[in-house]
Amino acid sequence: MNNIVAIVGRPNVGKSTFFNRLIQRREAIVDSVSGVTRDRNYGKSEWNGKEFSVIDTGGYIKGSDDIFEGEIRRQVELAIDEADVIIFVVDVEDGITPMDDEVAKLLRKVTKPVLLAVNKVDNAMRVDDAIEFYNLGLGEYYTIAGMSGSGTGELLDALTELLPEPEEVEEEEALPRFAVVGRPNAGKSSFINALIGEDRYIVTDIAGTTRDAIDTKYNRFGFEFNLVDTAGIRRKAKVKEDLEFYSVMRSVRAIEHSDICILMIDATRGFEGQDQSIFWLAEKNRKGVVILVNKWDLIEKDTMSTRDYEKRIREELQPFNDVPILFVSALTKQRLLKALETAVQVFENRKQRVATSKLNELMLPIIENNPPPALKGKYIKIKYCMQLPTPTPQFVFFCNLPQYVKEPYRRFIENKLRENYDFSGVPIDIYFRQK
Repeated sequence: MNNIVAIVGRPNVGKSTFFNRLIQRREAIVDSVSGVTRDRNYGKSEWNGKEFSVIDTGGYIKGSDDIFEGEIRRQVELAIDEADVIIFVVDVEDGITPMDDEVAKLLRKVTKPVLLAVNKVDNAMRVDDAIEFYNLGLGEYYTIAGMSGSGTGELLDALTELLPEPEEVEEEEALPRFAVVGRPNAGKSSFINALIGEDRYIVTDIAGTTRDAIDTKYNRFGFEFNLVDTAGIRRKAKVKEDLEFYSVMRSVRAIEHSDICILMIDATRGFEGQDQSIFWLAEKNRKGVVILVNKWDLIEKDTMSTRDYEKRIREELQPFNDVPILFVSALTKQRLLKALETAVQVFENRKQRVATSKLNELMLPIIENNPPPALKGKYIKIKYCMQLPTPTPQFVFFCNLPQYVKEPYRRFIENKLRENYDFSGVPIDIYFRQK
């Protein structure tokens, strides 16, 4: 399972610059995905063949200076609870500040690995200045310069040493994995309890560690799948339930570990920023998504019809809004079966393979009638297309000048594919390549 690395520290020490450097490594390899800019606080990185998720806690702290101290303490406590490795960033220009001391005090108590990164060390004199950080009592430190990247290699070598070897994934059992995600109090637990019911149609319980989501092998109405429950993870007394960072940290693991994400939102609160963060997290990880608007029984129907409500959500999801949205009530069990059937359908859509001959038969005439706009007097000719043999739907279009194909045309192609094939709930990747 993917490891989570949290970057902590007080404001303005360069956490975000360092974070961007880490995730760019990854994004330089993978084609850039539209929608990535939505959420600058979460990314994936890879070093020495090990992949890990990075969370920049700084991006979640909002508030005036006097609120900061309490907020930072909360973020650090959360990172201690949820992350596998913690990188504590300090600033060589400022030396040790009282707030650094506070953070260090919390980190000295934990059993999890903590790496101390002294940032902004961009010349030899500053290397000597960094020595004072031994006084934080966290042992060895790494000197880095987030802007230029110097020193980050050594830090990442140390980090990957601490991560377990990637597990060999056993292929034999390809049961779909459905993760139930959403902000606190959206009704995830009630949804799962309503599905499983008193009669518990459970074949076996596969428990991860207490911190991981719990997998339940589940068989009902002829579907068999693993339900990944993020709701049932132990409640934290220390943590305020409404913390945005908390839900996102909590969801990262479940989302990366699933095929389909069932995103529950609370009808009485609407589709909020945090729901969006979780949605884009799933989209960025190329997971299938089904949105359930829960507690629909509490809404006055004359003030808000399902059509208006749905339209509003779809506007927030642009450009990827080909997603099933269902109105349910975990309490009255209304439409829960339909929700499951829809999740299974999205799972099937995600596995869908389109034959190359059929794809060319469909797409080439469409492209001929609507070719990409010429750029600098050069005409783009698309000759051939195919679906790649990847776990999620990816299509490649071969043409003479791939670098001239712009985002609006990519979207046009995607829309045509969606009109002709059912990819509802599934992100699609489209690449243009030179033959």
